[in-house]
Amino acid sequence: MKKQHLPQKICVSCGLSFDWRKKWQRCWDEVRYCSERCRRQNKSKSK
Repeated sequence: MKKQHLPQKICVSCGLSFDWRKKWQRCWDEVRYCSERCRRQNKSKSK
């Protein structure tokens, strides 16, 4: 698959779009954040 045809999502934390990555191949449906930093930042907001 070419890079231009990869699926995209919007990060729940920062609102930026991010592309599919090979490491997310098996869990793409559960991915919500573009990075570990956004995931950690969102957890701290909810406390």
